[in-house]
Amino acid sequence: MIQKETRPKAVYIHIPFCTNKCHYCDFNSYVLKGQPVMDYLDALEREMELTVRQVPPEGIKTIFVGGGTPTVLLPDQMSHFLQLVNTYFPDRVEDLEFSMEANPGTTDLEKLQAMKEGGVNRISFGVQSFDNELLLELGRIHNTDDVYRSLENARAVGFDNLSIDLMFGLPKQTIAHMEDTLDKALKLDLQHYSIYSLKIEENTLFHTLFNKNKLPLPDEDDELAMYLSIMKRLKAAGYEQYEISNFAKPGRQSRHNSAYWHNDSYYGLGAGAHGYMHGSRHVNIKGVQPYIDSTSKGLPLLEQFEVSEHEAMEDFMMVGLRLLDGVKRDNFRLQFDRELEEVFPEQLRRLTANGLLIADSQGYRLSEQGLLFGNDVFVQFLEG
Repeated sequence: MIQKETRPKAVYIHIPFCTNKCHYCDFNSYVLKGQPVMDYLDALEREMELTVRQVPPEGIKTIFVGGGTPTVLLPDQMSHFLQLVNTYFPDRVEDLEFSMEANPGTTDLEKLQAMKEGGVNRISFGVQSFDNELLLELGRIHNTDDVYRSLENARAVGFDNLSIDLMFGLPKQTIAHMEDTLDKALKLDLQHYSIYSLKIEENTLFHTLFNKNKLPLPDEDDELAMYLSIMKRLKAAGYEQYEISNFAKPGRQSRHNSAYWHNDSYYGLGAGAHGYMHGSRHVNIKGVQPYIDSTSKGLPLLEQFEVSEHEAMEDFMMVGLRLLDGVKRDNFRLQFDRELEEVFPEQLRRLTANGLLIADSQGYRLSEQGLLFGNDVFVQFLEG
């Protein structure tokens, strides 16, 4: 029996609208033009009301608004949306982390002021690169001037917890491109950086081009060199790498994402959102209009399933090992009333012997080699 308290302390809310669809994106997002935005926000309210009636919130620690691009909402729409969030999730810890994803160029002063007044205290900008040609290759609508202006506006309004997303392993990207992007990113002296390698996902333009051998990606050696440089340079600049792709100044780690990596429960609201509560995972209906229609009948569930104890233990290992602190025996014992080595003896022995995991007095963590081949580690816990 799972021992861990399952009442959610984290809230994820999905705004599925974007100005356009990026070439690599397989997220549940839709081009904004012609979309029934206010109807969607009304549907979100209905889902919030039904959800908190079933599972009343208590001591919420983090709220994260993702997408899509939530900052395509107009200022009055943004204010209305945040008022809904504050109405249905009022019971919060004093130092709540309230994050919102943003696209550079969609955050003028009026909108940022609405966000600030609505309680948002952390913004994550999807920058991806500081090379304008690479941004065009990705299908992004912003340029580097938009990045600088958006960050300047955010600071002017009073935001002091800012993060940017960057990508490497991009089409036509060289090591020199990546070094230049790191130079410019680090000069910004932000609190947090998320730096991801490109993944070719199905149902994207990049996937189509890749299958036609028309996607000029860097070779594996160059991509590895980029990642090694990222880790080295962020560390030298005073940032802690606390997860495979995430770097923060002390005390500025993403607490919301850390809830996922600790396999904690969380509310998931909005079209296509995922949630995890009381040992059950759910996925919401994806399409905008189908989502709106479904909320008039009840919760907009596409799928809901109980997580077995063994599945929960697998999840614990796969997400927990993404953190550089790794997984702790005490936490595993507290949650499952089992010993870590009892459940995964062969996997732990094999990965430690191969130099991909390091065992210490508290548990297991990725080695430097394991960091480079994390997916090869994680998959081992699905095979036992």
